Amino acid sequence: MKEKGWVIPYIKEQKHLFGFVLILSVVAMAATAALLFTSGYLISKSATRPENILLVYVPIVAVRTFGILRSVSRYVERLASHGLILSIVSRMRPRLYRLLAPHALKRRVKTGEMLGVLANDIEHIQNMYVKTIFPSLAALFLYMICIMLLGLFSWPFAGLMAIYGLILVLVLPIFSLLVVKAKQVRMKEGRHGLYERLTDGILGISDWTFSGRQASFVSSIQAEDRMLTELENSQTRFVRSRTFFAQLTVGVLVVTMLLWTGMQAETGELSKTLIAAFILVIFPLAEAFLPLSDAMSDVPTYQNSIHRLSQLPEAEEQVSKTIINTEDGVHLQMQNVSFGYEDRLTVNDVSFELPSGKKLALIGPSGAGKSTIVKLLLGAERPMAGSVLLNDVPTHHVDEIARYIGVLNQQPYLFDTSIVNNIRLGNPKASDEEVYEAGKQVGLHDYIASLPDGYHTSMLETGLRFSGGERQRIALARLLLQKTPVVILDEPTVGLDARTEKELLRTIFNVLQGKTVVWITHHLAGMNVMDEILFLEEGAIKMRGDHQALLREERYRHLYELDAPFAVETDNVVKKIVI
Repeated sequence: MKEKGWVIPYIKEQKHLFGFVLILSVVAMAATAALLFTSGYLISKSATRPENILLVYVPIVAVRTFGILRSVSRYVERLASHGLILSIVSRMRPRLYRLLAPHALKRRVKTGEMLGVLANDIEHIQNMYVKTIFPSLAALFLYMICIMLLGLFSWPFAGLMAIYGLILVLVLPIFSLLVVKAKQVRMKEGRHGLYERLTDGILGISDWTFSGRQASFVSSIQAEDRMLTELENSQTRFVRSRTFFAQLTVGVLVVTMLLWTGMQAETGELSKTLIAAFILVIFPLAEAFLPLSDAMSDVPTYQNSIHRLSQLPEAEEQVSKTIINTEDGVHLQMQNVSFGYEDRLTVNDVSFELPSGKKLALIGPSGAGKSTIVKLLLGAERPMAGSVLLNDVPTHHVDEIARYIGVLNQQPYLFDTSIVNNIRLGNPKASDEEVYEAGKQVGLHDYIASLPDGYHTSMLETGLRFSGGERQRIALARLLLQKTPVVILDEPTVGLDARTEKELLRTIFNVLQGKTVVWITHHLAGMNVMDEILFLEEGAIKMRGDHQALLREERYRHLYELDAPFAVETDNVVKKIVI
């Protein structure tokens, strides 16, 4: 299926099951109406004291039949409709994840917006099928069937009842749609905006607290919430008024039916035993028609969700993926690569080669293009010019690049589960012994073992149970289980004190011996262990070479003197072991 929309393609794909569910819905509603009709007739007929039970035998059987048919058809309809919805959603969610995943890495979609799409929009589309499409179509079919059946008795009266019915089936739903459309859109956008602000605020709650502006943040959230509450109250008042008018219309239908059946019975054109039957059948029909107004009121919400999903950046054209053979090592290289956003180049004609087991440092100020190079190396972005190759294969063509390149970034996400589960995320098939060995390698095993629950200790949300250095070590243990030949260190020591940074760097480079390493950093401490250093500025390489060679450059030497713990005496560099 060529997935262009979020509704029609899925209906076409499941058209047979969709039709089956629709038929079941009509049958269930019709069975309910028929049950009330035959019950009314049976009660009226029984009141005439028939001479023989056989005179009411057929209505008795009909009541039982329609009662059973109503229950069975309703159950099967619910089963089939939910199966259909789950089938559709099971295709929608993976498609949505495929769309969002690349843009999450590129940071083109906000965290709050992403959560809103995942949590709300798919659920709204699911509700659209369950609460709007199926009930509305079934009610319309039932409406037409009832008018045609009533026409067998009297076409003029059937026309009158059709007009009354249109108030419930067409007029009120359309009126509801027009009245609540703007409010629904404002409410949904307001909830979505509030969701984004709350997500952003929670992620940065420590900064709100430290700045002393937490009261301001809470006040702004409360103000938005009050506005949404007022909109909801306004809509509730409208719904109550609309419901009253709809119930009044049903009352008019009952009175009209009572008058018509009474007159028909007086003239002998209709049996008196059918009066109750015709009146009672109105109530299950009204039960089917009344929800249409609520269903139409939700249409703007569905439209907004579909629009938001349709506005998501489309996934890039799929290309054939290549599996890399790493038996003879890996060779990572960038050849005259340029990349930018709009009219600004963030990477400008960058080239380097990194043979297997070598270590490369990318240093430079913020905005120099270091993070963009990481995205290019991971295949998340395609270069505008040049090529990024892993064993002569473009990185965006590599199948499951996470098997070859691992990343330890500034804030690795640690889940609210046990330590062992967080570490095992690097390799779900890893045994407990392998997890313990990874813990030993990063120097945390003894500490974790000393905890009351050991490796089964909960890390709390985002790993708050542990310090910054400990969280990075746990993420490093996860990375070791991943066993990738290439590791990217994206400023993993940011925010750590000097001593913790020094100890963590020592651990990182000890456990990554033999692996190809790309180290992204602002600091120059530890450059003496790197095979090559690239100094980036405004997306271009300004200086390159190993540590000793770059010390001859006045600018690099000055920066290193300011940043690294060593003394410089004229041309004689007195080294200190940093790592």
